Amino acid sequence: MKKSDLVIGFIIGIVAAGIAAFLFLLSITKLQYIKFLIHEPGIMGKVITLGAIINILIFFFLLKKDKELMARGIVLATIILALITVLFK
Repeated sequence: MKKSDLVIGFIIGIVAAGIAAFLFLLSITKLQYIKFLIHEPGIMGKVITLGAIINILIFFFLLKKDKELMARGIVLATIILALITVLFK
């Protein structure tokens, strides 16, 4: 196990949550309304939370592949996203 696996897991968690949140926004709105929704009070925290759900799937996938340190990075990213969500509310 390398210490860089933790950082790689963290980056994977943040990027995956960002992509999932963006895809969620694209699926429910038209492209020109995304900027409006991001500045709407209370919406951004909910979008971040929905985006972080994908981290659960990635976490269990990494555990199945015996990548425990990367899975810890995913958990760390999820905790950071939870703190950001609290700040947005």
